[in-house]
Amino acid sequence: MRRLAALLLLAPVLGFADPATAVRATELRQAPASDAAVVAPLAENAKVEALERKGGWTRVRAAGGAEGWVRMLGLRYAGAGEARQGDTGIAQLLNVARTGTSGTQVTTGVRGLDTEQLTHAKPNAAELKKLQGYAASGEAAARFAAGGRLKARKVDYPKAGG
Repeated sequence: MRRLAALLLLAPVLGFADPATAVRATELRQAPASDAAVVAPLAENAKVEALERKGGWTRVRAAGGAEGWVRMLGLRYAGAGEARQGDTGIAQLLNVARTGTSGTQVTTGVRGLDTEQLTHAKPNAAELKKLQGYAASGEAAARFAAGGRLKARKVDYPKAGG
């Protein structure tokens, strides 16, 4: 009976996802990968529920019910220990215990590529072509500079040892 009561007490905390907001307009992806199929667009400042993390990706549920993966850094979470809307006093207390509001900042990193991944890496021509599509021509750069009243200046390299 005691265990059941403890589980019922913890249910509000365990059943809720973390509230978050999209930092910028992005797309919900079917899988945690940049080349995964797009499920739905996600507007800037859209409210979501963060459900699961995998590497640098977070699975979220948008207000309309659509679920998908977004880059973790594309989300802003409520402050540690902040009450979620509708939390009871007990849920708020357990949320504080769960998140640890010691005033410290938590930073999440994503590990880089390991030796095996680098050794077996293969070029992706489609991605290279997509990347080249972002390049500005010299003419476009000159128009941009002129529009901002920017002028070319010669800057000499610094002298060695000076």
